[in-house]
Amino acid sequence: MQEQDLVERARALAPMLAEYARQAEAERKPVDVVMQAIEDADLYRYFVPKKYGGFEFSLETFMDIGMILGEGCVSTAWVTTFCMEHNWLLGLYNQEAQDDIFGKQPYIIAPGALAPNGTATPVEGGYKVTGRWEWGTGVMHSDWVMVGALMPVEGSDAPGLGMFIIPRDEAEVIDTWNTAGMVGTGSNDIAVEDVFVPSRRVQNITEMRDGKCPGAKVHDSPIYSMPMLPVLGLTAAAPMVGGARKAVQIFNDRLSERFVYGTGSKQGEKPAAQIRLGMLRERIESLEWKLKATAREVTEWGERREPCPAVERAKLRVRIGSIVREARDIVRDAMEASGAHAHFLDNPMQRILRDLNTGSCHTVFDLDTSSEQYGRLLLGLEPNAPF
Repeated sequence: MQEQDLVERARALAPMLAEYARQAEAERKPVDVVMQAIEDADLYRYFVPKKYGGFEFSLETFMDIGMILGEGCVSTAWVTTFCMEHNWLLGLYNQEAQDDIFGKQPYIIAPGALAPNGTATPVEGGYKVTGRWEWGTGVMHSDWVMVGALMPVEGSDAPGLGMFIIPRDEAEVIDTWNTAGMVGTGSNDIAVEDVFVPSRRVQNITEMRDGKCPGAKVHDSPIYSMPMLPVLGLTAAAPMVGGARKAVQIFNDRLSERFVYGTGSKQGEKPAAQIRLGMLRERIESLEWKLKATAREVTEWGERREPCPAVERAKLRVRIGSIVREARDIVRDAMEASGAHAHFLDNPMQRILRDLNTGSCHTVFDLDTSSEQYGRLLLGLEPNAPF
């Protein structure tokens, strides 16, 4: 299997995602038959280590897959790229954890709710974990869940944040997902109460943050030495850019069909529409380039096999947030010029707009917070928020 083979499989799936996008919204989760097709295409093996039968493919080509699927359905693509990338997260764990899970199944499908909303109490052999987490993207088709919980740290009065991997059948899924956009993700709440998690299935998030986790020593590939948060940000950004690319294409196609009200002219004959289309095309093509260039830069940090400094992580977070804001604005501008019919529910443009409006509010894309942290670090000040 080559990277391009998997890209072509994703391209073949995109029309199916588009066909079932309205149903995903109606059901408030990805459609079962679509999720099975994604599994059958082996997309979830993308970041699985080769020693367990995975592909260990590149972050840059991962962006292509995310954009292609995002053209079909941003919500379903969002779930898919998150669950693909969470296999990369498992690849950062210790050898015992990976043997325990990858040694028994070819990949996992798991949400990653990393907010510190849980507490982990040490017991013999591991921890007892209790908590409730929002934003459980992927939980409706998962076999595991990844959740963040505060845990004691030896030699420190302050708790650390660990990522705990728990079988899906030991967690409760709470139906909370009633949103204006990203409706088809089914990102319901996750709760656990006094669940035992063995020590091998816990990873300190601080080690993952800057690329010095156990998995970097277990596997030869530099992808397991990449800093965590930029990878997470790019994972979420790729479907958004794909959605924006689809919106521009819909606008392009519409120009040759839509008559301007009160005239006998097609919109595409108007200079204003031609200017708008030319600008939108240039903006989306520049955005694709910026997304992939950022993926290459993150990969280079993995290739250096050294921790990615805080100021570099902050810079990357600002850039990724800017990419998503521009993707959202491209869709808004295309929608503005598309006429009132674009707001009918059978027009995919309105769904793309709602998905990007909602998805751009993800905490990883918060430009106010990320820009402040970047500015503080550039001035030699300590950050005052996690990043």
